[in-house]
Amino acid sequence: MKQWFLSGLVLLSLLSTSLLQAGDEAPQVSPARAQQLWQQIAPFFEPGSEFKGDLGDLKTPLKFYDGSPVKTKADWQKRRQEILKTWHTMMGEWPPVNEHPDVKTLKQEQKEGYTQYTVQFDIAPGHPNTGYLLIPHGAKPDHSRPAVLVVYYEPETGVGLKGENRDFARALAKRGFVTFSVGHDYSLYYPNREKAEIQPLSALAYGAANAFHVLANRSEVDPERIGVMGHSYGGKWSMFASCLYDKFACAAWSDGGIVFNEKRPSVNYWEPWYLGYEGPDFRKRGLPTKENPRTGLYKRLVKEGHDLHELHALMAPRPFLVSGGSEDPPSQWRALNHTIAVNDFLGYKNRVAMTNREKHSPNPESNEQIYRFFEYWLLQDQLDQQK
Repeated sequence: MKQWFLSGLVLLSLLSTSLLQAGDEAPQVSPARAQQLWQQIAPFFEPGSEFKGDLGDLKTPLKFYDGSPVKTKADWQKRRQEILKTWHTMMGEWPPVNEHPDVKTLKQEQKEGYTQYTVQFDIAPGHPNTGYLLIPHGAKPDHSRPAVLVVYYEPETGVGLKGENRDFARALAKRGFVTFSVGHDYSLYYPNREKAEIQPLSALAYGAANAFHVLANRSEVDPERIGVMGHSYGGKWSMFASCLYDKFACAAWSDGGIVFNEKRPSVNYWEPWYLGYEGPDFRKRGLPTKENPRTGLYKRLVKEGHDLHELHALMAPRPFLVSGGSEDPPSQWRALNHTIAVNDFLGYKNRVAMTNREKHSPNPESNEQIYRFFEYWLLQDQLDQQK
């Protein structure tokens, strides 16, 4: 349906032109071009008619956990803090975010359109992590460049050394973004696998918060215009990172499964490397059953009726895009409608978007949709478009 897919003519236009170009000047776009770009991505922000306003059976974030309603914007700030505190308490409190990480450059390579630095930083205390920092040619130390953190199992995929249609960091760098491609380096078990103090997905979000500051401290980067994205495993990671750390200006989550779903084996939040950790002896991999039951925090979340739309609401009014495939079909608008309702309550429109493809793997069209989303929301100085 046209709400979810670009027409062939529009796609051809998107693939053949780019509003962001690496060069001597910082990327910029005129108001007229920004409006043109908005027209191209606007359909992503509109649920299909069969899902518009459908909240499913999820509990509204616009009520406190005791059932009292959110009546004012001040109430929402209290409710937001309630959600954040509750989830952090359940998942495990973070150590302090390192806003001034020590970054060591291990290697420098000239690529087409950008310089690639192999760098090392502590993604968590005592957990050194090696990633790839991509700086477009012509970038100046004037804090003007938008940036995107790209997360996945390992950093090589994001720069095109592994996989297909997953070179997000490289593609965005060629469009003028500073990018940072990061993997987990087993830092998801903090401080160690034997006795992790934080559920792994939250530990990954904490690592992304530290990686955020690797970008924010670069002289080329505008720290107010840093996004985060990832696919599959990285989709879960980028979702938790952006929801739990509000310094990310916007985010794209590619087919990670945005709410719990025990009918889909790949929407596997129950696994111990996500939210099911309860010690070093992991449950047998696979769907929860009577013989292989839920474990860890995931067991409690399901029992108490929590779901991930509570975290989505923490994004408001920051924009985000769900790049959906087999694990995030159009019916996920039922969950996303809850965050739309929060944005409506706060007076914001067009902050929640979803695109859809048939298969789990990203493809050139779905990638182009993500890049255009970032171009629109990070290219301009203020994130107040389309109120």
